[in-house]
Amino acid sequence: MKPDTALSLSFPAQAMEHAAYEKQLVGFLFELLADIVERHEPRIVPMLRGESRNFDRAPSLLGRALQAQGIWFQLLSIAEENVAMRRRRQFENERGYENVRGTLGQVVAEAAAGGTGAEEMRSLLSALKIRPVITAHPTEAKRVTVLERHRKIYRRLMDLESPRWTRRERERLVETLRTDIELLWFTGELRLEKPTVPQEVAWGLHFFNETLFEAVPALLDKLDYALRHGYPGERFEVPAFFQFGAWIGGDRDGNPQVTNPITRQALYQNCLASLQQYKSRLIELLQTLSITERAVPIPDAFRAALAQALERSGEGDAIAARNPGERFRQYLSCVLRRLDITIAHVEKGRPVPGDKGYASAEDLATDLKTMEQGLTACKGEALTASLVTPVRRAVEAFRFSTVRLDMRENTTRITQALVELWRATHVEGEPPAFDSGEWKSWILQQLAQPLAEDRPARRLSPETEETLGMFRLIAEMWDVLDRQAFGAFVLSMTRSVSDVLGVCLLAKEGGLFYDPAGVEYCRLPITPLFETIDDLRRAPAIMRELLNVPVVKRSIRAQGGSQEVMIGYSDSNKDGGFFSSNWELAKAQVKLTQLGKELGIPITFFHGRGGSVSRGGIATGRAIAAQPAGSICGRFRVTEQGEVVSFKYANKGTAAYYIELLAASVLEHSLKSDREQALRANPEFDEAMEALSATAQAAYSGLARHPDLPAYFQAASPLEEISLLNIGSRPTHRFGAKSLADLRAIPWVFAWSQNRPIVPGWYGVGSGLSAFLQVRGTAGLALLRRMFNESRLFRLIIDEVEKTLAQVDLAIAREYAGLVEDKRAREEILRMIEAEFRLACEMVLKVGGGKDIAERFPEYCRRLALRLPMLNQVNREQVDLLRRYRHEPEGEIKIHCRDALLQSINCIAAGFGATG
Repeated sequence: MKPDTALSLSFPAQAMEHAAYEKQLVGFLFELLADIVERHEPRIVPMLRGESRNFDRAPSLLGRALQAQGIWFQLLSIAEENVAMRRRRQFENERGYENVRGTLGQVVAEAAAGGTGAEEMRSLLSALKIRPVITAHPTEAKRVTVLERHRKIYRRLMDLESPRWTRRERERLVETLRTDIELLWFTGELRLEKPTVPQEVAWGLHFFNETLFEAVPALLDKLDYALRHGYPGERFEVPAFFQFGAWIGGDRDGNPQVTNPITRQALYQNCLASLQQYKSRLIELLQTLSITERAVPIPDAFRAALAQALERSGEGDAIAARNPGERFRQYLSCVLRRLDITIAHVEKGRPVPGDKGYASAEDLATDLKTMEQGLTACKGEALTASLVTPVRRAVEAFRFSTVRLDMRENTTRITQALVELWRATHVEGEPPAFDSGEWKSWILQQLAQPLAEDRPARRLSPETEETLGMFRLIAEMWDVLDRQAFGAFVLSMTRSVSDVLGVCLLAKEGGLFYDPAGVEYCRLPITPLFETIDDLRRAPAIMRELLNVPVVKRSIRAQGGSQEVMIGYSDSNKDGGFFSSNWELAKAQVKLTQLGKELGIPITFFHGRGGSVSRGGIATGRAIAAQPAGSICGRFRVTEQGEVVSFKYANKGTAAYYIELLAASVLEHSLKSDREQALRANPEFDEAMEALSATAQAAYSGLARHPDLPAYFQAASPLEEISLLNIGSRPTHRFGAKSLADLRAIPWVFAWSQNRPIVPGWYGVGSGLSAFLQVRGTAGLALLRRMFNESRLFRLIIDEVEKTLAQVDLAIAREYAGLVEDKRAREEILRMIEAEFRLACEMVLKVGGGKDIAERFPEYCRRLALRLPMLNQVNREQVDLLRRYRHEPEGEIKIHCRDALLQSINCIAAGFGATG
């Protein structure tokens, strides 16, 4: 099959069945890549085709072969994304928008048909707040240059779907696609050095500029459409409920690269990105709205608003002369002039004068509403809805900040700063123990004491000055840029009430209380992060004590009435294994939700999920549906990390799909929550989950805390070599330590997925199920099968474990284990992994009723089958490269080995679609 004619012979694509289309598309892209590689480096084509027996394994050549295989995995993912979008569009055409699951149309139509009244829907919409948070965690192995090339390839495939082209035009499109892939081949995928934080900020903003600035207003329009059709005759005001957050530039936890100047720079970058976007959209609007007053009578209210705008501009006569009789263009010219002044001041880092520029996003949104009212009064409702409303909704969603930047720091740094403040007021002695009542009393005393107008100068370390400076920066930039420029302060490693109160005290020192004396309430929302199993178990008691502190209660009321808690999927999994992590997360949410109801302070949740299944990276709809009843209530925050960001948001259609799926899932959970609460509460299921979790955690801990595991893991995986990838500005260990206990969850998961046991995604589950059945026998199996059919959480765990088991290859894992020199340790760890794997497969099939692992997921198995032969080959090459790299003396050959090894890591990550 010649690549330049493969698609042109089979179009129009609309006439093809999806599976046939995908098969041909995948084959076409592979042949296109193989043709490009053969022209440039024919020696590596056999390896690309899986014929590697006689392949020359010189490290430099092997590196190019691994790059070609990595590109193939990328193209395969692009093809699958294209087919998925094609399938979704056809499904909507055939069944109608209201009948497509995962859409706002379906959720609203179902709610209206089920008896949810218009007032109940309005009440829910008024409280609806959804915020994905893009983090800077080092899990994105692809450069922005590569992401841009992927986007162009995706667009070429969309173009090729069209039946309108002639044969000559289609062949030209194929040649253009070939050029895009060839440029990908010529592009260096490996970063030569670690990215800076400003580069990471630019990486995050890339997705807003490419897709999200348009996707979010379109989402609000979909909800508007769904409400009009679900509730005919009713009027709804669609709020800017969907906004984005970010950690990039604000996450200091273990990252010394994030400093106050860097955070300031990130805030200005974010602000300018939104302002430039509005300017571009308004210029398009100015060029489009060629409405003359000779054709349409202009309402008096709009004429009055225009007169004020012209007078305030200082150039009224010139603006009117440029567009005589075109009142809407004149008004837009005034808006653009104010926006230009705003941009100029932001670029210079100066406050925006409200009489000349826009001091706030609300001011710009108000001017756009005036425009909407004027057009609507001219009977231009359709023009308003299609041209002006999307711009106004973008302003309301992205404001003058693009994202709400969270600040994050850990309790160790916060406590260090507090100790210095304590010593500034205590000449002698040592501070009390940090978990003591005396330490908490000192913090409360300081919070209750008014700030002195003339405080004496204190000699503080540079580190503490930096920490206090962070809070001062928040206070400053809140007033200078946007009142929603910041989201919350996320406190990692929260272990006590004193930890949270300590942040409150530093916020007071930094000028973040509403009252000058600093005793009433704090402006900055503080989000405690509970990460380990023990932390999750202690969270309800900690929050009960915290929410009874008067200054905290006053602050919550001033901030909107609810308290956010962040729960960590990554560290809880690393700490207790997959089953126990999911169960403890669910229990914590149930208890905290009940606590909030008891105290009259709703507790909302910020879900710290990662890309892999073991770090919470589960399909959006199913993950949200499995959350405890009553735990969402219209409010949902979740982290988006690394490859997840590019997978979801790199292309417009895919971005639109994923943000709608997230919004629809949250809305559906909130609508059904109260009705399902009694149904989901099942003490028998809870008792079984508790027993399963305890045994599963014990089995997992037996491996994770095995004294030989650290040496085994370092030798039998590319754990240390992953740090050479330069995929993030943050180090892989906190505080420079190098123990497994201090290893971040991302490299823990990343390395296990590279060497193929994928331990974090399943280990311990087999032991948990087996022990349960040994005790309860036939009745226990009947109960587990009932839970499998009726409990969303248990079903989710079993399903994801089963899919992960399909990725495991113990033969390959044993080849990696050959890198471990200590034979006794090697065999001991392998024996544990192999025995638990066999048990997990047996138990999962017994509970799920299947005959073969993952047979219940045919689409998943089909896609995995496309990848595994090449992935297995790359794994075996990686084992050899690890051995050669570790033993090769310094020199050119070692450098080539290193580059080839890093390409293999990239390649496996691309094949599985995630690093951590």
